Amino acid sequence: MDENNNNQEQQNDRGTKKSHKSLWKTAVVAFVSAILGVGIAFAGFTHMGTSSVPDTNSSSGPGTTQVSDKKVDTSSTMSKAYNKVDNAVVSVVNLQKQKQSTSDGDLSSIFGDLFGDSGDSNSSENGTTGGTNGTDGSDSNSNSDANSGSSSSNGNNSQLEEYSEGSGVIYAKQNGKGYIVTNNHVVSGSDSLEIILKDGSKVTGKLVGSDATTDLAVIEIDGSKVPATATFGNSDNLTPGDTVIAIGSPLGSQYATSVTQGIISATNRTVETQDQNTGQTTGEATVLQTDAAINPGNSGGPLVDSAGQVIGINSMKLASNTDGTSVEGMGFAIPSNEVVKIINELVKNGKVTRPSLGIRVVDLNQVSDESQESLKLPSNITQGVLVYSAENDSVAKKAGLKKNDVIVKVDSKKISSVADLHNALYSHKVGDTISLQYYRSGDLKTVKIHLTQKTTE
Repeated sequence: MDENNNNQEQQNDRGTKKSHKSLWKTAVVAFVSAILGVGIAFAGFTHMGTSSVPDTNSSSGPGTTQVSDKKVDTSSTMSKAYNKVDNAVVSVVNLQKQKQSTSDGDLSSIFGDLFGDSGDSNSSENGTTGGTNGTDGSDSNSNSDANSGSSSSNGNNSQLEEYSEGSGVIYAKQNGKGYIVTNNHVVSGSDSLEIILKDGSKVTGKLVGSDATTDLAVIEIDGSKVPATATFGNSDNLTPGDTVIAIGSPLGSQYATSVTQGIISATNRTVETQDQNTGQTTGEATVLQTDAAINPGNSGGPLVDSAGQVIGINSMKLASNTDGTSVEGMGFAIPSNEVVKIINELVKNGKVTRPSLGIRVVDLNQVSDESQESLKLPSNITQGVLVYSAENDSVAKKAGLKKNDVIVKVDSKKISSVADLHNALYSHKVGDTISLQYYRSGDLKTVKIHLTQKTTE
């Protein structure tokens, strides 16, 4: 029995020891946890309150600093694209003799000359991309033919003055010559052309040919002076949102090869073109729209894609709406596919040949109500094109058109304005035959006209 009691006491002692050991384990864990908790809290407090900032290096004493010698690659896709083109971008200076103002009675400044007029070749189309609603300030305002006088050999250079300044881009070097594309309105009326290269050197330019309708021109320079050439991309491959840069000489050559970046806003925007002298709408142009800044002097410079290809020639911007509302980020460029087609013809022939009717016309809605009454038009005819005169031996006169006839349709296209008539003719080639509808003294007539007459306007 005593033995049993002893065993029981030993078991109780072992239980008590286990209990004490368990309590000690618990106490130790709690203590360690407490230490860790305090340590973590203390470490956190130390980090937040006493952050360590190392002393900056300087070899010139306290309070001074120095430029880091760490090399960083800051080049981007568009800066690489710029570097592919910038040496080919030039400034184009339009030099002119002082000219007398034209006569107020000159009908070419009043009526849109519809192909075939022997007067001012710029009067009806010069505003194609340079004269619409607050456009590029580099536009030439001269009334002279852009093809008259294109090199320094014409007249005494000392008598020439800078009339305007635009931009251009060298796109080819062949047979010892360099070729530059720019806007027609940049070179219009020039007696001499001066080309300023990126390095500031100046060379004389010769006008190869110009086209007022598309507002494009080609200039030739000495091939040995060509520093670089640019290549044309396919403008049909562009989509809205594509990144582009515009390069040129905004406000003149002192800011030559300035670059602005934006996106393509639209690939086939249709804008009205205007006669800069009369303000009359003369046609329509399909252009690229971009929000890359295009400023006065950028006319004729390239619009470049991310591959460094020229995909357009900058020509105008919309600065204000018809109601006077200020507009930002609406620039326009002639698509490269159109540019290439026109400049190739200019280099080959010095001009672009199109069909001509040989008549002077004006929008019907510009004619006074009193004068419209004398035309005896049906009450539902409120738009059309009034024939002001027809040239002798013109295809229009041979077909029977006379003064005061009102043209309302060409083929199936309704004609509401001079712009419509121009566009309808531009869709044809010399040698085509068109069907033309017009009103004479209230009667509707239809005539077939064989487009044999040409214009090089």
